[in-house]
Amino acid sequence: MELESCLRNQHVFNRIAEVLREKGIHRTGDQCREKIKKMKLEYRRIKDNSKAPRGGRTWKFYEVMDRVLNSRPALPYGPLSGSVMAQQVLQGGMVDGYHQFASSALPFGHSQHPELMEIKCEEVNSDEHCLTPEPPASMSYQQGSPGEHEMERAFLERAQNDSPISRVEMPIETSVSPSGFSEPNMANSSRIQNVVPRPGFSALHRLRKKRKGQRVKDPLDDLLLKTLTSQRAMEERFLQMEERRFQRDLDVEERRMQLEQRRFELEREHEFRMFSVFAQMLSILKQSHNGSSSSLAMPRGLDFNQALSEIAGMAGGGGDLHEARAVQPGRPLAERRIDMHGFCNASEFQRSPYLSARGNIANIFRGSTEEGYKAYHADKYDEDKNPNGIINFGTSENKLCFDLMSKRLTQTDMNLMEPPLLQYPDWKGHMFLREEVARFLTYYCKAPAPLKAENVIVLNGCGSLFSALATVLCDPGEAVLIATPFYGGITQGVFLYGNVKLVYAYLDSKITGTSTRPFQLTVDKLEKALQDARAEGVTVRALILLNPQNPLGDIYSLSELQDYLEFAKRHELHVIVDEIYMLSVFDESATFHSVLGMDRLPDPQRTHVMWGISKDFAVSGIRFGTLYTENQDVANAVASLCYFHGVCGPVQHKVAQLLRDRDWINQVYLRANHARLKAAHTYVTDELKTLGVPFLNRNAGFFVWIDFRKYLRTGTFEEEMLLWRRFLDNKVLLSCGKAFECSEPGWFRIIFADKTHRLQLGMQRIRKVLEEREQEILAEAKEQSCQSDQDGKADSTDEVIFVSRHQEPTCAGSSNLGDLIGLLQQQMRSSDWLQKNTAEQFAQEKPEIYDVFSKLVGKQ
Repeated sequence: MELESCLRNQHVFNRIAEVLREKGIHRTGDQCREKIKKMKLEYRRIKDNSKAPRGGRTWKFYEVMDRVLNSRPALPYGPLSGSVMAQQVLQGGMVDGYHQFASSALPFGHSQHPELMEIKCEEVNSDEHCLTPEPPASMSYQQGSPGEHEMERAFLERAQNDSPISRVEMPIETSVSPSGFSEPNMANSSRIQNVVPRPGFSALHRLRKKRKGQRVKDPLDDLLLKTLTSQRAMEERFLQMEERRFQRDLDVEERRMQLEQRRFELEREHEFRMFSVFAQMLSILKQSHNGSSSSLAMPRGLDFNQALSEIAGMAGGGGDLHEARAVQPGRPLAERRIDMHGFCNASEFQRSPYLSARGNIANIFRGSTEEGYKAYHADKYDEDKNPNGIINFGTSENKLCFDLMSKRLTQTDMNLMEPPLLQYPDWKGHMFLREEVARFLTYYCKAPAPLKAENVIVLNGCGSLFSALATVLCDPGEAVLIATPFYGGITQGVFLYGNVKLVYAYLDSKITGTSTRPFQLTVDKLEKALQDARAEGVTVRALILLNPQNPLGDIYSLSELQDYLEFAKRHELHVIVDEIYMLSVFDESATFHSVLGMDRLPDPQRTHVMWGISKDFAVSGIRFGTLYTENQDVANAVASLCYFHGVCGPVQHKVAQLLRDRDWINQVYLRANHARLKAAHTYVTDELKTLGVPFLNRNAGFFVWIDFRKYLRTGTFEEEMLLWRRFLDNKVLLSCGKAFECSEPGWFRIIFADKTHRLQLGMQRIRKVLEEREQEILAEAKEQSCQSDQDGKADSTDEVIFVSRHQEPTCAGSSNLGDLIGLLQQQMRSSDWLQKNTAEQFAQEKPEIYDVFSKLVGKQ
């Protein structure tokens, strides 16, 4: 017989726990019940398999069990306390047949009052691996036999010697009892450690596992589980939707703020355009009232005091300097007399009491690239010391041949120190150097006849030559004609010393008329610029040609050079030809033609050629330039200024030695230099092609002229400057088109004559800026498109930008009053600004200012 583990037998196990506590062993009734189960299973395993206990041990508990079961008397079963007593006699042989062990019927004697306990039992047939029908619901069993007392002592000894592992309690699931019957009551009792199944377990235990696996799952459980899972998923989805809605609301609010800010900026730009048109109209009316015309001649010289006052007025808020420069291409020359102020930082201007008007202008004079150049020198890129510094793609220097030049300039023939080199030389230069320059130019310019040394003048760079020539060829207030875009340093050299202006022949990217390539210089464009200047009373004395052209990289053909020189001869203009990049034509498909190589010059007395070593020989730090002119009057006048621009004797010796070594130049330097320039140019242009950026593909110089117009939000020079600063913020310095007086915003010059690792890093930074800029423009365009769809009409201020971008340069540039009136009407039709900004509204918003204005009008 075997006790069934149920609540009706729980008082037996509780009693066992009380006896254990009396002996100092603390156990609960549930722990005792489970412990007896384990001991029972171990006993059955030993009996079923005829094996000894684990480790070869023999426990007194098992010996007592054998004796008790073999000598146990028959138990009478009958009704007692409401229970049913089964009339059945249990013989000792039944132990062998059934291998029973009453886990909850262990005898515990009591000395005075034996107690009767209700015990629910079940029969087990272990041989057939099945269960007999359930016996009567309860039975009465009286404790106190001597064998049972002996079993009690054995059990207590086993409990005392038990290992700590058996005391570990672990949560278990409600399962079938070892007897094969379910135990719903165990869900409310303490859970203990499950016995891990091991080989040799009794057939009863295997049957229990089998029946446990065969239990049928309740479909309601699956339904409940699916319902809870769906509910959780719906809650998570709801939270995600709420987060997205919140983020969408934030994005909408941010876009609304951006649109408001954009509208405000566009309204301010529109106001400025209208005021600009008003100002031009008033200027024309005032000139007409004074009996003068729009072609009134300019003063003979620039009044520095007037210019300084105008700059001070700009600094005081009288106008925005950049906006004034943005409309410059279309303005009359008479209104561009302070264009050089665009090279000054008027917002930071403070007149110094220690300087004259000329000195104050020179003090604040600054090229448009000066800001970036200063930033670069303060944070130069260095691969080891400053890898996050600025990479300079803006200064036209050849950084590819330092190894060749340093080796050549440190050879022994360069180190000579004689008394003539340490004394004052002829201001034109030492004769040995002038002779070498004449032979050098004769050879590389392919002159039809040997050039003469007496026509050579040496100065400390071509910048000094521009200053000297402008001073000796032009009077103050006169001008020199030049095609744009051009190297901006010429403006600084011509204006600061000689007070000479520049008249621009604007070139553009469109191929029209006789043009066959973008930014092509034609005689027609020169004629138009010259006639416009003369119509305004400006005297033009000279024409400047850059060949190869900086920043375009164009190389003029012989026929083009002939046409330009013939044009200059017709108008009695001096021609200053700058050929400083003549040996930097790195592709064999391109051929350079020097003016000195022409068979016949149209006007030799007015033709002057410049060259220097800073570009072609990659030594921009050595200031050396040379002028070749057949006009001795010009040569002597320039030579008198060489006192201020002379070249020291030791440098003259080194340059002479360098120009004399023609074998090294042809066989070593030029070959390597051209190969390196071509490789660097190919890398940069391939990167630009990958980015989809248009550019002029030329084969001379150190630069590429790039079209970044699609990365501008609006076609203005303000946007161009913002993009330029964006590049500078990302640690790469470029030159913007306005620095070269380009008439079209959005063009940039990049210098490629640099080492490979700097080119790669610089192009990566450029790519990053362009990709970010493109995404921003696309996002703004999408927002504007959505806004337009919502409103049902385009934003009026956007229309103003469109009109001004395409029509303002041509209309604003005209001095005709009717054209200005038409432009003003067009601006008024494209915007409701005048309707929004009425006099009545202004009087309500700012009554004090309106009262002052009314009084001034009343006085008039």
